[in-house]
Amino acid sequence: MTALNRVPSMMARAGTASALTLAAVGGSIAVPGLATEASAATIGTKALQIAASKKGAPYAWGATGPRRFDCSGLTLYSFKKAGKKLPRTAAQQYNKTHHISARSRKAGDLVFFHSGSSVYHVGIYAGKGKIWHAPRTGAVVRLEKIWTRTVWYGRVS
Repeated sequence: MTALNRVPSMMARAGTASALTLAAVGGSIAVPGLATEASAATIGTKALQIAASKKGAPYAWGATGPRRFDCSGLTLYSFKKAGKKLPRTAAQQYNKTHHISARSRKAGDLVFFHSGSSVYHVGIYAGKGKIWHAPRTGAVVRLEKIWTRTVWYGRVS
């Protein structure tokens, strides 16, 4: 019996929780669908922590950090530091994410604010209906409750 033939029986004995644990900590077992979501969750979680670490940084239109940010500049900076490259604007970022439902959202996903089909703002979902974002001129990077239902969600993978 080869090592490949033993993997399914080892997985059955180890159980799903062990497989998920291995995937979450960067184990080398390839389980369809899990590796991508586990790595996306890790990247999103890292980006969320990076955005939160910028609390109080002033908003500046067109700024991408590390001391000043606009909305998409904060998401670009946070994901870049977490190991993922995003395009510059909120609309471009929306087009590069895996679109998900509000029910499927997780901390670290991007939240896109739109009017019709035009995306005009982006933040990083922090859980419990809140986002980290750089809101506008005169404001600072902060955690804030999502104030509208007119949002779309995207997952960076």
